[in-house]
Amino acid sequence: MLSEALLVSAPGKVILHGEHAVVHGKVALAVALNLRTFLRLQPHSNGKVGLNLPNTGIKRVWDVARLQLLDTSFLEPGDVTTPTPEQVEKLKEVVDLPEDSANHKGLAVLAFLYLYLSICRKQRALPSLDITVWSELPTGAGLGSSAAYSVCLAAALLTACEEIPNPLRGGESTSRWATEDLELINKWAFQGERVIHGNPSGVDNAVSTWGGALRYQQGKISPLKRPPALQILLTNTRVPRSTKALVAVVRSRLLKFPEIVAPLLTSIDAISLECERVLGEMAAAPAPEHYLVLEELIDMNQHHLSALGVGHASLDQLCRVTMAHGLHSKLTGAGGGGCGITLLRPDLELPDVEATKQALTSCGFDCWETSIGASGVSVHLDTSLDTPVQQALGGL
Repeated sequence: MLSEALLVSAPGKVILHGEHAVVHGKVALAVALNLRTFLRLQPHSNGKVGLNLPNTGIKRVWDVARLQLLDTSFLEPGDVTTPTPEQVEKLKEVVDLPEDSANHKGLAVLAFLYLYLSICRKQRALPSLDITVWSELPTGAGLGSSAAYSVCLAAALLTACEEIPNPLRGGESTSRWATEDLELINKWAFQGERVIHGNPSGVDNAVSTWGGALRYQQGKISPLKRPPALQILLTNTRVPRSTKALVAVVRSRLLKFPEIVAPLLTSIDAISLECERVLGEMAAAPAPEHYLVLEELIDMNQHHLSALGVGHASLDQLCRVTMAHGLHSKLTGAGGGGCGITLLRPDLELPDVEATKQALTSCGFDCWETSIGASGVSVHLDTSLDTPVQQALGGL
């Protein structure tokens, strides 16, 4: 068991192109969002294990000796295994979680306990430690916040238990794990996502682990050549939506108008493939004309998504406001409200960006200036992040 503190971060994600079409076998492009979740793991010898999630007001402490005595034989030792619904229910019983553990707060605690007990079972004794997790990502906005949480947990626990080495070397402020270690992190993070979501696709945790951009089609995930990080505005309309209901809207429209909707899905697939081609060129040598193509693809995809029935007045307003400033936007994720992304060309002047952000904020939206194509899960020197995040963590 490592003795020093660990500071780990992992990115959220946005869907660049292909939302909804991906449900019908088409290509989707998911990219790492440089709004990150941070985790600090502090080993100690007080016989306690603590979880502190200040964003959601969760603070729990367990006695390690009591956890050690629990019958956790239902958790498979050793290799990464998929938690069954029965195992999840059993875990709720043995750790005495409250009845409302089906909500997102309870599920976050459950995912932590599942990963802690599963990963640390190889230790001679369960380790005493405190874990604090703080995120720049809003929850429930389709930005992969739960996956970033699971990835951070898996990376920190695997490193603390010396299942994988700490890649940080003297003189480095940030480092990443080797490929085989990232694969193990991703596998365990996927199990954490299963505890939270039941049957996730695996895209969110893969993007959070590997970073950059990924292509997803019919269960197959493959990385794209890493393009330069693209600057964007990420806007949360703060309009709640149900992904399940919106998927059903598209399915219903496809059944009702197959000769109209099927070509729309094929066209969205073509947009994803063209975007993949352009990003590949940008990885080699980015040029101004690439941004013009990306803007056209954004406009076309947004119109297609509206035609599928997943637009919303708030998203229309977002597109109008940014277009008035010469910028191009589309929804990201399920639609029906939720979030949208706006591409920022490199030639934009700072006052233009600030004026756009102010206009969006005045609509009642939350707006962040950030980037996509960010690096995946990373480990940092505990003093290397002179940011509000580090300050927040340091004060807890």
